[in-house]
Amino acid sequence: MGTLLIRNARLLVTMDADRREIADGAVFVRGNAIEAVGPSAELPATADIVIDARDQIVIPGLVNTHHHFYQTLTRVLPAAQDAELFDWLQVLYPVWARLTPEMAFVSTQTAAAELLLSGCTTSSDHLYLFPNGTRLDDTLEAAAQVGIRFHAARGAMSVGQSQGGLPPDSVVEAEDAILRDTERLIARWHDPDRHAMQRIVVAPCSPFSVSQGLMRDAALLARRHGVSLHTHLAENAKDIAYTREKFGCTPAEYAEQLGWVGPDVWHAHCVQLDEAGIALFARTGTGVAHCPGSNMRLASGVAPIRRMLDAGVPVGLAVDGSASNDSGHLLGEARLALLLQRVANVDRGPGALTAREVLEIATLGGARVLGRDDIGALAPGMAADIVTVPLDDIGMAGALHDPLAALFFCHVPRVRHSIVNGRVVVRDGELQTLELPRHVARHNALARELVAG
Repeated sequence: MGTLLIRNARLLVTMDADRREIADGAVFVRGNAIEAVGPSAELPATADIVIDARDQIVIPGLVNTHHHFYQTLTRVLPAAQDAELFDWLQVLYPVWARLTPEMAFVSTQTAAAELLLSGCTTSSDHLYLFPNGTRLDDTLEAAAQVGIRFHAARGAMSVGQSQGGLPPDSVVEAEDAILRDTERLIARWHDPDRHAMQRIVVAPCSPFSVSQGLMRDAALLARRHGVSLHTHLAENAKDIAYTREKFGCTPAEYAEQLGWVGPDVWHAHCVQLDEAGIALFARTGTGVAHCPGSNMRLASGVAPIRRMLDAGVPVGLAVDGSASNDSGHLLGEARLALLLQRVANVDRGPGALTAREVLEIATLGGARVLGRDDIGALAPGMAADIVTVPLDDIGMAGALHDPLAALFFCHVPRVRHSIVNGRVVVRDGELQTLELPRHVARHNALARELVAG
């Protein structure tokens, strides 16, 4: 097995059990796993690949717990720029109905590249509509080529407008077909092993686009195969009103009734999760994907993340889809999360959420939400997912009093290096797995084609 050494880091932040922060730190990798972490002087001096991290901070690869990769094709559409969630969806559903397999493939590579360049080494993606022959396989193949660790969530919509749902009938699927394809994907792609690069998630889209029967059947299927469950929940006031009107309960009660709580489940947004819901999630270990940028963009509100953390709810960070954020910069998203909780908790003062807490959400928190104990920290036996960020950029000037805090309070550039599963995917700020200028040109051509119809 090949070896890799990162040494001379200005600061190495381990996120290990002792939360060590090591000046002049180093990490030694053998194959796809970390073998040793410590001061540079105490680790091997040579390896097959040596990266000098002088004037850089080294952190665990960040974990993105909710995204819609295909939405990179429909950023900032004028008709959807100033709409709340339901109106925004109704503008975009007809556009997304024209998605093709090539568009799914190319947009996945675009989103994965953007994440890798912003410190993210593991991402979930929630694809919930499959028109024109599009399959989840298209995204799995694309993600593998780019080199990101990938949890592909097989989403679904089954209740169209004719049945009282929000999406048009043209983008929903038959429920038996959804379940069959989900089982096919698990058999074909899911890897349960430690350090797995690809896993499948069972992910009906939302209370306003699928039936209660599909939610129950999906939970049973996931548990039969030992895979995770994911959906949207309690995203805004209209979402709450829909659940109360259609099902006579709160979103948290809806989730509990259908078997959608537990450590194998995480819900996106939860902006309007009430106190009883927070207590339920904490008691059952049910996770939350926090999407601050999207929640702000769609005026959905501020998720009660401080209260969730205090109660013991597992919380991970997420950029959400690139048509509602419209950015896929995970370090940038962490900055929003940090500042937004200070706005929402002025009674607690500026320390309502700290830099070290938000790094924990973005690493170990995301790992826990995805059901993993092999990512999110730099420690022996963990997957070799490592990021280095330059500290000599103009946006970091004067911020070396606390390099870790600088990642979240200051302007953060592209990462210098990104290692995924022991492979150098970003080297000296450049993605190694795609020719980006040519790729971006193709992506933009497909975006024009999708929107023009």
